[in-house]
Amino acid sequence: MIAKVLSGAVLGVDAYLVEVEVDVAQRGLPKFSIVGLPEEAIRESKDRVKTAIVNMGYKFPSRRITVNLAPANRKKEGTSFDLPIALGILAATMRAGTDRRGSFLFVGELSLDGQVKAVRGALAMALSAHTMGLQGIVVPVANAAEAGVVEGIKVLSVENLAMAVDFVFGTRELPQHCVDIASFFKRHSTHSLDLADVRGQSMAKRAVEIAAAGGHNLVFVGPPGSGKTMLARRIPTVLPPMTLEEALETTKIYSIAGLLDAETPLIVERPFRCPHHNVSDAGLIGGGSIPKPGEISLAHNGVLFLDELTEFRKNVLELLRQPLEEGELTIARSAVSVKFPARMMFVGAMNPCPCGYLGDPIHPCACTPQQLQRYRSRLSGPLIDRIDVHVEVPRVPYKDLVGTDARPTTSREVQDRVCRARAIQTKRFEGLPFASNAHMGPKEISLYCRPGPRGMALIERAVEGLGLSARAYSRILKVARSIADLDGSPSVETAHIAEAIQYRLLDRQADGP
Repeated sequence: MIAKVLSGAVLGVDAYLVEVEVDVAQRGLPKFSIVGLPEEAIRESKDRVKTAIVNMGYKFPSRRITVNLAPANRKKEGTSFDLPIALGILAATMRAGTDRRGSFLFVGELSLDGQVKAVRGALAMALSAHTMGLQGIVVPVANAAEAGVVEGIKVLSVENLAMAVDFVFGTRELPQHCVDIASFFKRHSTHSLDLADVRGQSMAKRAVEIAAAGGHNLVFVGPPGSGKTMLARRIPTVLPPMTLEEALETTKIYSIAGLLDAETPLIVERPFRCPHHNVSDAGLIGGGSIPKPGEISLAHNGVLFLDELTEFRKNVLELLRQPLEEGELTIARSAVSVKFPARMMFVGAMNPCPCGYLGDPIHPCACTPQQLQRYRSRLSGPLIDRIDVHVEVPRVPYKDLVGTDARPTTSREVQDRVCRARAIQTKRFEGLPFASNAHMGPKEISLYCRPGPRGMALIERAVEGLGLSARAYSRILKVARSIADLDGSPSVETAHIAEAIQYRLLDRQADGP
């Protein structure tokens, strides 16, 4: 007899429907086989499923059992098929009147005693079940809150195999879960850090505000202990609050990566990812035979911070080119090619030279010209071009460390100004696939960023004097547009261009100390 149970698998950051087809033959020697391009964890499920069925008090059929995971031309991995395989075997051997297999999607890993354990990607599968018009999804209790943020479908939780069997055959109802998203945003969207904690560094704080207003990439250059990392960690506190759509996108990525816990079913704070400089290629962009998201995608809708930027391997840094330019990255394998979202704000921090004290008025720099040249060559020109704002973070004077009479600007005040600027951009780019200045293309730049004659003359001198590329020229115009939005100006003025040119520090240093 053949039985079918609906389940799901994840490819990239989205889920697709998998039909678990189980045939329990009336003839033939006892054998249990799984087909449909299963990975090792799925092939091992045979022992988990058989033991769980027996330990829950059911009879495991001593017959030839064939399980097909359709579509059979896609590789599948993970342990989420344990529950639907077990249900399929029992459905093929048990007789019952009511059967709800066709209207619900089932996922879950089985332990040997029949308990249902958490799986990765439950949110993506719940979204997929909603898209396919199913009545609901049955998930492990540990995944119930995560899947419960999806509205429009029933999210039911199950503790063990017996509960799932009783539900399928209509003798039990399972508890339904949903999350009050509005109250969840209110409870959890708070920050313990504040920009007011940073002493001095008025120019660097201004650069942070501009970068946040337009979603621009940013790099801090300064000696050790000047506050580069402290500034970077406070950037999420001045970015606009996450929307529900952004929260779902980000949570889905973390769910697939297995980084969600039961207490955080929905990520409502912008992520801040800070990988160590020894991170591998796969760790940064993602990888595996069936690719999983890396640090770049985990920073989607948030901040990717690379501290000690020049200590990262050059080949790893060059991997940033595509996501910085396109907001997504593509990982190709022989059997599959997937796209991961990577619309993040990139922030880097680096010393001005190997010893860290180039330009410092107190500590003399001990680096030779050759050492300085090798150090600067660790960042390629194409990568520097893709970073919109380069700002110097000098040593903090003592009077700023002990405090001043002036009240420091808080993150909330900066965030309010940033949100006003973002509101202008959202209205400007209505109907387009982006909503911030950093993602403008040539057409939008020519429409919204063209300055007057004096501004054009100023940027012409900068391009010729610094030897800027066409990409750097476009970045200056985008940053100037963000400065104008912060000022509430409908046009880009000469003062906005002048300030934007100041934030090309690495271009100014290209010809020497």
